[in-house]
Amino acid sequence: MSDNLPGLDASVIVCTYNRCESLAETLQAIGALQVPPDWRWELVVVDNNSRDDTRATVERFQASRPELSVRYEFEARQGLSHARNHAIAAARGEWLVFTDDDVLPAPDWLLLLVQGMRTHGCSAAGGYIAPLWLATPPRWLTERFYGFLAVKTDADGPREVRRHDEMPFGASLAFHRRVFSEVGQFDPQLGRMGNKLAGGEEIDVLMRIVEHGGKVMYFPQAKVRHKVEAFRLEKRYFRRWRYQCSQAEAAAWPAPSGRHWQGVPLYLFPQLLRAAALTLKMHLLRPADEAFRQEMIVWHFLGLIRGLRQRQGG
Repeated sequence: MSDNLPGLDASVIVCTYNRCESLAETLQAIGALQVPPDWRWELVVVDNNSRDDTRATVERFQASRPELSVRYEFEARQGLSHARNHAIAAARGEWLVFTDDDVLPAPDWLLLLVQGMRTHGCSAAGGYIAPLWLATPPRWLTERFYGFLAVKTDADGPREVRRHDEMPFGASLAFHRRVFSEVGQFDPQLGRMGNKLAGGEEIDVLMRIVEHGGKVMYFPQAKVRHKVEAFRLEKRYFRRWRYQCSQAEAAAWPAPSGRHWQGVPLYLFPQLLRAAALTLKMHLLRPADEAFRQEMIVWHFLGLIRGLRQRQGG
């Protein structure tokens, strides 16, 4: 990545995989963004090895909006982190602003994010992510599960965020381009890969920024809507998401130095048993949302243990 690329104010980046119909709606929303007339910005779409009509969808949008700078990029290496790193290398903007192919930004989203970052002198920032329910959510799906759906409806801000559990999500996430030269890019071992659910790549970069003395901000006035499909409202989706994310996170764990079995520290097994016992108790005695949130901890341990064994060759 070169810092001597032709200067633009911002690059809006969408990484996509086999979601051409949803992508078309995202492109229309991005095409309706309202920015000052003297701004120079571009839209970069990175196709992460899609097998559907993604390329043609982007080309149709390009043809319909010739006044916009729209670029199609292809990344054959499967994985969201690979696609995002491709976008970082290809983008020409001072500010790199990421969203997803199932997200509908508000018309002032880009302006408010970039203006806020300039005002506060921050390295990265995120915004408000409202759920756009495509089916009626079940009663147990309360706000305590919004993070699993990359939904963030915290109205407190603008404010600086420093903790792991405060960090923004990739549906609305912006960086100054110099950040990636200072702290590195997205870790290809983390993040979604094709249909395999995983995460952690965004928080990994954001926490590196904080550890290097950078500032991360949250701007609730910069809003997007994030589609939540019916299949993501089922408990089996949440179980699969937590299991596969924790399985992927195992790659970043240090090698065990104490007692272990097939690469798994032995202390994890009593923790798993205690979490399982508490889950059973809560399913009997506590509200459904609290009990299922506790169950997610069990799936975390199961995924982590599986990932550690795989790393060891077990």
